[in-house]
Amino acid sequence: MNAIYKLNPLTCHKFAQIVIKCSRSNAKNSSEKCIQRRHFPKNIFMLSTALAFTLWPVKPKEPTEKPPTELKHPAVLDDADKLFENGYYEECFNLLSECEDSDNVEIQWRICRTLYNMSKESKYDKQYKKYLVLQAYDIIVKLLDKTKDHYAVHKWYALILDAKSSYGGTKERIRQLDTVKKHMDLAVSLNPNDATILHMLGEWCYQITEMPWHHRKIAEVLFATPPYSSYEEALEYFLKAESVQPRFYSVNLLRLGDCYLKLQKEDQAKYYLQLAASYPAKSNDDHQANTEAAELLKKLK
Repeated sequence: MNAIYKLNPLTCHKFAQIVIKCSRSNAKNSSEKCIQRRHFPKNIFMLSTALAFTLWPVKPKEPTEKPPTELKHPAVLDDADKLFENGYYEECFNLLSECEDSDNVEIQWRICRTLYNMSKESKYDKQYKKYLVLQAYDIIVKLLDKTKDHYAVHKWYALILDAKSSYGGTKERIRQLDTVKKHMDLAVSLNPNDATILHMLGEWCYQITEMPWHHRKIAEVLFATPPYSSYEEALEYFLKAESVQPRFYSVNLLRLGDCYLKLQKEDQAKYYLQLAASYPAKSNDDHQANTEAAELLKKLK
């Protein structure tokens, strides 16, 4: 095994923290601009890329009994959410995993959310992304066993299970489709006004509708009644998500435009695709939505 993987995770973590603090000191005058762009300063971003294979997150506490619901320091949630919303996933993870309340359910599901989003970062390789997903899965599955009535636990279990199953190949991902949908439905029943859950349900319907024929053949073998959906059903969920929180997610706008295009409603399609194409790009998802929307708009000209 390459010696670089033998480095102590805690040592790497502390080293990175020291470098990040030094970088912050040097970038003090530009910090506000960095937050507005939702990106790390250039030197920190380069460091993150260089340490992608050595900076394995320090594993937070896993719940061994029912997680407490009372927070000793509730302000940490606001701080963590701000870091997350601005794309500072590593810092968000560090704050949550090192805080005194790290075994709290509100902390635990946010750790899983952060690990999941870190796993989507293009700066990491496939092995590291898989590690992040598996770490998130280990936490969320134990949390699910202890906390059955929290919408965010079901929500992130569904997303993380889908991500984990994708590493097992097409057959395994198809095998987990019903379980993923089940937990999405539970999440939306517990919180019908969460735009992200509604988008997830729309995405599930959209992907089922777009499923290639050879994947459908696998589904027919695995299920007595294979999962089925339609663009109309997907569109309904995307519209609900947009009504709950307008323009909250670039991909939701993209899917709205795409569904309308598939249903031959070009005026509505053009409206949402233009919004998606011009959406301020703050993440990999946003950049991809910008590109795909622009490509679809060309078909309408």
